[in-house]
Amino acid sequence: MTRADHAGSVAGDVATHQASHEKNSLPLLTLGAIGVVYGDIGTSPIYAFRQATHVRPGAAGTDVEILGLLSLIVWALTLTVAVKYVFFVTRADNNGEGGTLSLMALARKTFTKPPIWITALGVLGAALFFGDAIITPAISVLSAVEGVELVAPGMTRWVVPITLLIIVGIFAVQRFGTAKVANVFGPITAVWFLTLGVSGLVQIINYPAVLMALNPLLGFGFLFTHFGIAFVVMGAIFLAVTGAEALYVDLGHFGRKPIVIAWFSLVFPCLLLNYFGQGAFVLLQGVENVESPFFEMQPEWALLPFVILATMATIIASQAVITGTYSLTQQAIALNMLPRMVVQHTSATQSGQIYMPQINTMLMIGVLLLVAIFGSSEALSNAYGIAVSGVMIVTLSLLIVVMWRNWKWHPIAVIGFGLLFAVIDGGFFAANAAKLFQGGWVPAVVALGVALLMWSWMAGRARLSEKTRRDEVPLEFLVNNLSKKKPTTVPGTAIFLTSDVEGAPTALLHSLKHYKVLHEQNVILTVRTSTSPRVPDDEKVTIDAYNELFFRVVVTFGFMESPNIPKALALARKLGWKFDIMSTSFFLSRRSLKLGAKSGMLRFWQDRLFIRLARNASDATEYFHIPTGRVVEIGTQVII
Repeated sequence: MTRADHAGSVAGDVATHQASHEKNSLPLLTLGAIGVVYGDIGTSPIYAFRQATHVRPGAAGTDVEILGLLSLIVWALTLTVAVKYVFFVTRADNNGEGGTLSLMALARKTFTKPPIWITALGVLGAALFFGDAIITPAISVLSAVEGVELVAPGMTRWVVPITLLIIVGIFAVQRFGTAKVANVFGPITAVWFLTLGVSGLVQIINYPAVLMALNPLLGFGFLFTHFGIAFVVMGAIFLAVTGAEALYVDLGHFGRKPIVIAWFSLVFPCLLLNYFGQGAFVLLQGVENVESPFFEMQPEWALLPFVILATMATIIASQAVITGTYSLTQQAIALNMLPRMVVQHTSATQSGQIYMPQINTMLMIGVLLLVAIFGSSEALSNAYGIAVSGVMIVTLSLLIVVMWRNWKWHPIAVIGFGLLFAVIDGGFFAANAAKLFQGGWVPAVVALGVALLMWSWMAGRARLSEKTRRDEVPLEFLVNNLSKKKPTTVPGTAIFLTSDVEGAPTALLHSLKHYKVLHEQNVILTVRTSTSPRVPDDEKVTIDAYNELFFRVVVTFGFMESPNIPKALALARKLGWKFDIMSTSFFLSRRSLKLGAKSGMLRFWQDRLFIRLARNASDATEYFHIPTGRVVEIGTQVII
């Protein structure tokens, strides 16, 4: 996810399945998109222009320099968000879904044997989103609460405690779901954007010459005349476009049309008006006399309501990235990139409304630590950007593959598009990388840690699968032998879960070894994850009969679906299988992993990490929603 890469974001939690219901009108979808998709980028004016004018004392001392900085912000918004994301990236949908992992799956579809680097890009994009996810709530809420200093200067020492209290509250209510607060997300954010636009327009009327910043040459001129601090400036300018990935992440929940309409009809104009208004205010007052143009340009009577509205807007932006992390994690689990975790559904009607207590706790601790350590949004801005700009590069790389192999663009057009935005995205990434030792290391370390976990999990699963396959008996061989020499049968149905479609499940072999009986019906069940986000009910289940005793059932879920085996098997009735869960037993293998003799330090620590992750993985019974009273677990020991 990016503040939102990723992944699914708040749209799943925010009544955003409206997009799939015909009864909901385009205006309602557009209003919902304003609240969910753009809540993130809508908070950037609080700190982006301020940071741009403070990059170096005296660097924005003249009118031409201020206009140059403003021009860079305007054209960054236009090229990165309006052109790249709205016109191109949102067209790369995977059956209507967006996000880094969706784009990775879309790119992989074009290859018979997908190259490893495409999967690596997906892992990197998801990991970078996690790195960004702990910073967005911290900088957003902190920057809004800092407005209290202007209302009551004596409150300065309370800014951090108030911020910490709000953040704890945000994370504490996650377990209840966001359906109720979702209904006001759109209207509040719409009011927020209108307020941004009006407050900016007032200042523009006072100083119309600020519109000269529409000239891109002023921006280029600033960079050339301030080459020594160009990277620092671009790092500050980038703050204006953070949140652009949300356009793509929430594509499947709203559809492209409402997102595009919301951007051009309200969000983009209001953002431009506010940035121009801040520029006009600074030009009128003098940059040395302005500390926070966003708040200081408001009338004194409106300052307190404005601070309250800004705080509400940042809470919404934080909500988006938190629930986006849940969705991205769920996708990564479904694609076998992370171990199973507890997923709680907070709605009986909307599958996208989920809560993940482990992720929630880890995020909250990370956000609270950042606020306590950095103490101000200005200091946190140095930590911001590396993860977001990194995800943008990942998105561009995967998009180029899709343009070439899916859309069949001419190679020259693909190269031209790729070079243009490689320069822009690469410049932003380099600018943010320059802040690595001023705080940028925070998201970098988090992203590196998550990428290490994901890669170790996938590598460990591959080795475990290979070893298990070597030790297993071929299923057809076992079935043929049992048909010739049938053991004692007992009434009912036994379902044996296995990820290997070729080998006999370990639970079946151990059941025969210890019990020496078979059920009247024995089902070898394999759960697969599709490269599509959702699989239609009529395509979810396939059944093949080996003989009167054994059946092969394959259940396929989309990578954005919550796997529910009983519900999927109920669909098998349409295929002629009379499934009664009360006369069915589910046999699962519980593997106990042990370290074997290793050569090399890499395998040693990676296998130890994989075993630790496997031990802490959520129980398969809970993950697949299997009734606990119908489960028989058979333990096996595997040395890896």
